[in-house]
Amino acid sequence: MNKYPHLFEPIQIGETVVKNRVFMPPISTNLANKGYITDELVSHYAARAKGGVGLIITEVTTVEPTYIYLPGDISIADDSYIPGWKKLADAVHTYGAKIMPQLFHPAYMAFPLPGTPQLIAPSTVGPSYLKQAPRPVTIEELKVIIKQFGEAAARVKQAGGDGVEIHAAHAHGLLGGFLSPLYNKRTDEYGGDINGRLRLTLEVIEEVRKVCGTDFIIDVRISGDEYSDGGLNLNDGIYIAKQIENAGADFIHVSGGTTIKRGSSIPAPGTKQGSHALLAEEIKKHVNIPIASVGRITEPWIADELIANGKTDICMIGRANLCDPEFVNKAMEGNEMDIRPCIGCLRCLNGIMFGKRVACSINPSLELENEDTITEANQKKNVLVIGGGPAGMEAAYVAKKRGHHVVLCEAENDLGGQLNIAAVPIAKQDLTKVTQYMRRKLQHAGVEIRLSTPVTKEMLENEFAGYEVIAGTGAKPIIINAFTGFKQWMSADDILAGKAVPGRKVVIIGGGSVGCETADYLAPLVNDRFPRNKAITILEMADEIIMNESGPGRSLLVQRMMSKGVEVVCKAKVTKVDETNIWYEKDGQEHCISDADTLVFAAGYRIDPAMENMLKEADTHYHIIGDAEKVGNIKDAIHRGYEIAKDI
Repeated sequence: MNKYPHLFEPIQIGETVVKNRVFMPPISTNLANKGYITDELVSHYAARAKGGVGLIITEVTTVEPTYIYLPGDISIADDSYIPGWKKLADAVHTYGAKIMPQLFHPAYMAFPLPGTPQLIAPSTVGPSYLKQAPRPVTIEELKVIIKQFGEAAARVKQAGGDGVEIHAAHAHGLLGGFLSPLYNKRTDEYGGDINGRLRLTLEVIEEVRKVCGTDFIIDVRISGDEYSDGGLNLNDGIYIAKQIENAGADFIHVSGGTTIKRGSSIPAPGTKQGSHALLAEEIKKHVNIPIASVGRITEPWIADELIANGKTDICMIGRANLCDPEFVNKAMEGNEMDIRPCIGCLRCLNGIMFGKRVACSINPSLELENEDTITEANQKKNVLVIGGGPAGMEAAYVAKKRGHHVVLCEAENDLGGQLNIAAVPIAKQDLTKVTQYMRRKLQHAGVEIRLSTPVTKEMLENEFAGYEVIAGTGAKPIIINAFTGFKQWMSADDILAGKAVPGRKVVIIGGGSVGCETADYLAPLVNDRFPRNKAITILEMADEIIMNESGPGRSLLVQRMMSKGVEVVCKAKVTKVDETNIWYEKDGQEHCISDADTLVFAAGYRIDPAMENMLKEADTHYHIIGDAEKVGNIKDAIHRGYEIAKDI
């Protein structure tokens, strides 16, 4: 029996029937080559089509050659791109899915490659990071651009594509900028009131329909609300949707927020699923064409609920389909527990702006060779994996897939390692799903798992003699011995693991992600000066906290700490500690904290050489992975486990 009947019901889009309501929204990959479709890009989208997605909207696809959005983005700016598009469309159609590009003009958000002329915009307003203000695009230029959108759509149709998405959301690119009062300050017919700001988008829709006819899907992506003072609001979104329908669009992709306001368009981990669903629900009441909702729809149940409860007609599921190409098939077959869980960390987008390829923390194998296609080894071996954290679990699974006999030994009484601690802070709950998924995967593969089993030298020399060893035993928190004279001290890991409870006035040394997440965890949910509230101070040596992160998760974490009254002192170097006092230097002056109850160490992690020393003494053939090799994040750990094991 289908557990999700609403999600897998076909839907009529214009003159086209799509087999289900799981659509894949645009996610940049940087897999194109100077705008041209590559075999890797074809395989990437074909895998999602094979996995059951009903309709795929590719990453942004530029309609003219002058302005490049990302170094590895796709283009359809002239006829030379058509053969690649035909190959992509044919591959996706093989599995009964539909495909269409997101047509886009980056305008003032173009990548400033050498030789790029001054960026264009609705007016002289651009994002704060620009080093030069954009120039207002002229009406004559707009007429050319409108034709370029139409010509690009015609090429898509010639290549066998099923339609196009016109990107006018997030105050992003030319059309999004024209729609938004945040960027459009024009006083001609393309500015002023909402009708003037909407005019360019409507003219693009009309041009595409004129060129491509009625047997071609036109979808328009909008922000139903920009969630910003001075930006578009829901009243605007409803009106815009009505006009888009009247102009000839077949469905509307309702998003929200802007690209500049962090966390508004692409939601942070730990935030609610269906983040823009309320916008879609309201707009759906006022139009007669299908509405799609997007934003942290990462599990089948929430997607089916959104449709069943009338909040949307279509669910755009992006990052979850990136994380597991078989997301749809597994959900349809009732095997949702086997879906590789998307944790919303947004590392899929890290590095994209710098030309790096798309990646996923939980899925280490987005390339042509992956977990599903990995081949058995010619020579089967006995493999011992020491440590049941993310690196060890991944290595054990892949080694088993390669046909080896695998034993995994974990010193603790459960798998997960550092994941079990990392899941404790606010908004990190999704990490528990990773441990569940990886444990289940190991059990199904037939890996022998031994819990509460520390590996000794004697075991290596006897029971596991001749085994190839993969050791992923993690790292240990850095404890600054000179500061352990304080009356009560503990590590952040001690707190998150429930091994220690701090007092009311807490000083945390270290303002990286662990220190800040611990502060957020300890701080009062309501900053109301209640006498028993904990008072938290972070001392960080660097110029700012969490310097190695930049996404919406960091933004919301910092905002929560500020709202809870966490005191953050940067450029602060702790110089000495006695039983009751903590001294630090800042800007050449010495300060003393004399009323703290607890000192918490969150100064990073160090590699413990004990395991490698034992492996050397036992004369084993070994590999060190995860934090035991180099301290990193969950992506680093899983990917290293995969890379080592696939070559054994």
